[in-house]
Amino acid sequence: MRALLVVLLLLAGLTLLADRIAVGIAEDRVADQLAGKGGLVGTPEVDITGFPFLTQVVAGRYEDVRVSLDAEELGQPAGTRAAVSLRGVHVPLRTVLSGSVQEVPVDRIDGTATLAYDLLAAELGSDATVAPEGAGLRITRTVEVLGRTLPVTAAGTVVLEGDQLVVDVEEAAGAGVDIPDFLVDRVSDLLDLRYTVPQLPFGLQLTSVTPAADGIRVRVEAADTVLTAQ
Repeated sequence: MRALLVVLLLLAGLTLLADRIAVGIAEDRVADQLAGKGGLVGTPEVDITGFPFLTQVVAGRYEDVRVSLDAEELGQPAGTRAAVSLRGVHVPLRTVLSGSVQEVPVDRIDGTATLAYDLLAAELGSDATVAPEGAGLRITRTVEVLGRTLPVTAAGTVVLEGDQLVVDVEEAAGAGVDIPDFLVDRVSDLLDLRYTVPQLPFGLQLTSVTPAADGIRVRVEAADTVLTAQ
């Protein structure tokens, strides 16, 4: 009986080892496929979740494939990154074995794209800063109005309109200087911003936006996506 138990434990250990080895190999292969079929510049970091992995291989359906993408892999400006989950990835075992994977259907994709505040500040001007403040933003910048150079600051909100982040500031105030009343509205308008979010891979659509400590977090989603060779 003890010998049988030892054999069973050994087999279980070998099965677990084989499962983990297989998932490691698969993650590398999936990363290559996503790079080619997702239109990425580089190869992303991939984590295939769920255990056991081999049963997913046999079924040809992977429950949750998590992908981390940096600015270079996205082919987007510095400060952009994304973390998404591909839920329900369909790759039949026979196509894997034959090496004939032409397309990868995915039931649903969701996650976040993050835009650094420096990226938005650069759109306003070289000396501008954008930082989180409560549920909104704090924008500072030096502006020139009617021949006067004024350092100004203002609280702002950010909303999503289509594929654009719209930063709308409230009344601007001088940073250590008084702004004449008749210039307040004009100065405030100079701090407003519309930033078009670059097109993201996998057919992702923008759904909501929230300021966070490390940047603007944009929720992204897609449904019934088919990844094909670019």
